[in-house]
Amino acid sequence: MGPQGAGGRGGTPRGHGGPGTGGPGRGSAHGDPYGGDAYGGDAYGRDAYGETYRDGSAYGGYGGYGGGSGPGGRGPGPGPGPGAGTGAGPGPGPRDPYSGFGLDGAPYGEYAEGVPYGEGDGVLQPVGAQPLWSDPDPLWAVGDWRPDEVRIVEAEPGNRLAVFGCCGASDEELRLGLVAARGGAFRHLTSWPGSYTAVACIGRRITIPADLAGARPVFYAPWAGGTAYATAALPLADLIEAQLDVGHLAALLACPDAPEALGDGTPYAGVRRVPPGHALIIREGGSREIASYESQNSLVVAAPPLDTEAALAGVRDALVESVRARFAAPRHAAEHDFDVRDPGPVPGMGPADRRAKRGGPAPGIGADLSGGAASGTLALLAAGLPGMPGTVFGMGASEAGERLLAVTYNDLTVDESTGGKGAELDRAREIGESPRLHHVVVTGAEEALPYSDLASGPLTDEPGPSLVTAERHRYRLSAGSADHFVGLGARHVLDAHPARLADLLLDRRRRHLVRPVAALAKSEGTLPGRSLMVPVTIYRAARRLARTPYRDGVEEVAAQLRDGTFRDRDGGWTDGAGESAVDASVAALTWCRPGPAARWLTGEALAEVSLRLEAAAATRPTVERPGERRARAALARRAADHRVFEQAAEIRNQRLHAPFYDNQVVRASRALPEALRVRPGARASVLRAALAGAGVHELPGGWGAPSHAVHTASVRAGLRAAADDLIQLFSAPLLADAGLIEARTVRKAIRAAAEGEPLPLDGLADLVSMELWLGRLLARRGTCWTGSQAPRQRAAAGGVTPAPQRPAL
Repeated sequence: MGPQGAGGRGGTPRGHGGPGTGGPGRGSAHGDPYGGDAYGGDAYGRDAYGETYRDGSAYGGYGGYGGGSGPGGRGPGPGPGPGAGTGAGPGPGPRDPYSGFGLDGAPYGEYAEGVPYGEGDGVLQPVGAQPLWSDPDPLWAVGDWRPDEVRIVEAEPGNRLAVFGCCGASDEELRLGLVAARGGAFRHLTSWPGSYTAVACIGRRITIPADLAGARPVFYAPWAGGTAYATAALPLADLIEAQLDVGHLAALLACPDAPEALGDGTPYAGVRRVPPGHALIIREGGSREIASYESQNSLVVAAPPLDTEAALAGVRDALVESVRARFAAPRHAAEHDFDVRDPGPVPGMGPADRRAKRGGPAPGIGADLSGGAASGTLALLAAGLPGMPGTVFGMGASEAGERLLAVTYNDLTVDESTGGKGAELDRAREIGESPRLHHVVVTGAEEALPYSDLASGPLTDEPGPSLVTAERHRYRLSAGSADHFVGLGARHVLDAHPARLADLLLDRRRRHLVRPVAALAKSEGTLPGRSLMVPVTIYRAARRLARTPYRDGVEEVAAQLRDGTFRDRDGGWTDGAGESAVDASVAALTWCRPGPAARWLTGEALAEVSLRLEAAAATRPTVERPGERRARAALARRAADHRVFEQAAEIRNQRLHAPFYDNQVVRASRALPEALRVRPGARASVLRAALAGAGVHELPGGWGAPSHAVHTASVRAGLRAAADDLIQLFSAPLLADAGLIEARTVRKAIRAAAEGEPLPLDGLADLVSMELWLGRLLARRGTCWTGSQAPRQRAAAGGVTPAPQRPAL
């Protein structure tokens, strides 16, 4: 996994870490009438975090599911583990980008447990830890950090700031941010371009803000009278010898987008996460607080909308600054670029193929170029910046330093007529003709299908659906650059969630529903009789959501989980049937909804999740509007998937950069008027305006056209090819031992999906990825800590046990 930061003081570890890794989340197979992917499989939203809540409150916070970019170091231990040098299990451990640990608690003389820590043999510290500062609040970085990715500034004695990751601020700006944080304005620590995690040590107070999206998470756990914190959950679980939280795993399968079900928990009992838009504050004496640094919209009075032109200019400037921050950092090259020469032409292999065979990325900066609007925008912005955006001089690459490496993946298993694949490739090739781009097309066949090579993947910090597509992404990224841009996150950051239609009704702006409703009706063109009912159906669903109180809406879903009635309707979770786009949007017009894997969970697991929903609705009411809440929750879920993606698909010596998850871009995107967001093709139009403001006006035809059928076809092909292996995986699954599924039911579903039945493929991916993750977690050996006082057993040493039954209400 990757670099980690860690620190602490005399008594209790509080771990800090930088960004982690994630992956492409579940995408709906439906067409998106709004101009993006269909909302049916991915209706998004997020919890309101307007209030400050104390540690220990039930369902007190919606966990930030983040990750970061950049590779980490291989663990010296014998197995996969989250963090350079902290892994255990068979084979070298992956890296956890930007993770770390910290310690805090009582002064040395008052240290209750008497556990030594610091430097030297026998003391408690993370495996592979590099101390950044010492007493009274030591901080460590763990992993193969680049020199420019760890920065430390000091405003005055006792006040220090460490920044992990890619940050576009100067040292003077960091000092000003530290001074502002000293007065309590720690929002300034999140306002710089780039993707990073900041740790501010001000006297005996430690402040670690999580990012807005959840791609740079912060975790914490009580330990030895104080608090341990980190950017990875597994090291903290090892520290406190935590067992699996089976209830959280059930909630992750049943309601992955519902903060009411997930709370601020993690798969490890006792380890919690800081919600996106919040900061962990640890004070002398062991007290801790989770405080919000971002304002929330009221349910009744919305903030006046920003002028459209000003909002578009804000998104453009934020994207340009995020890209510029990556270019301002030193260029990097892998060791093999110096030590191993290209052996020359090989029949059937181009330069990119030979480099991938040697096992490392190209030197310098590159970008994905899928033909979609998000990746194309980043590639064009990066190529258009003044200077030399491409590879590093002296590395032997053609036209080194002059052109940006752009990588396009061509799936040979999918026919070019499927879902516009040919059009997407044509758009990528047209963009790649820019003289400032060096365009490379990577082809993949059966060996790079989803569900391929599941046995050799790394252990990630948490489960995520990208585990089933990791080999596919590694195949593409191996032809990329040492610093590689990806367009992930654009849909959830820029698009409007269907539930925002209810927000428009609350604001009495009914006329803005005309365009999205007309686009949905047009998508039903093959069924004229049904298309006439679309406006009425959508309006009724939006009005019902606008008039439904939050508590009533959540309790209704809880009741559906208990009695199983949600299985009777499709709910929008299909594999891509054209007529389901409207059903998907209607199903998303709720306060929360069951996930695609919920239909295969046992009644006991669903009952446990329903109790979580009811408890959260009763104890933590919200004043947020439904559309805003759902949009934030889905962004956090996708950011968490992105973190798992980075860990699972990691290429050594490569950093992945997803600017759409940067704080600056998320803030600018939230200022976009809702009336603009809900228009058909909103995302493509916003990105077109951003490019026009940066001087790029000529774009290929069909810019921004969605093509989800290609992904669905490849997933189904991979499932069909791996059906026998998957059935074997669920012959005696750990999920069944935990009481979450019945193995026979899942095996039957895998066979049916492989034969072409319209089952929710996203749900099967969730089940397979969690089963894989559990197997890798329990198979590892050792812990993430070293020293004579290190924990005696690793996390989840007790294996998978069903959650204790709660008394009936």
